[in-house]
Amino acid sequence: MNQIASIQDVVALHVPFRVVKRGGRKEVRPPEGAPQTRRSDSTLVKALGRAFRWKRLLESGDFATIGELAEHERIAHSYMTRVLRLTLLAPDLVEAILDGTQGPGMTLPRLLEPFPSDWAAQRIHWAAAQQ
Repeated sequence: MNQIASIQDVVALHVPFRVVKRGGRKEVRPPEGAPQTRRSDSTLVKALGRAFRWKRLLESGDFATIGELAEHERIAHSYMTRVLRLTLLAPDLVEAILDGTQGPGMTLPRLLEPFPSDWAAQRIHWAAAQQ
């Protein structure tokens, strides 16, 4: 077989993508307007898991106060209270985070900021954050 013939069989493939910094890491993303695949944000999922675990520990009586639990977990009391607030998110918002369909505006730093406690108001708040 002639090597020149095999060189002509080369196929060039163009894959458009963009590099985005997210949480101190670089992520490869498809171009704007391309269909997005579902991919959960591990940072958000981990924070939700911690929040619901801490809530369960407090409700079970294993720890009497948030301060006591924070000391046991060796984290700041103020951080724990902000993360515990995630247990107040509307169930559909929690499900969206777990499914990876929450949208780019719903990041952990933004979730740790104060948000409405009413579920309907939360939906409006986060819908406005997506724009």
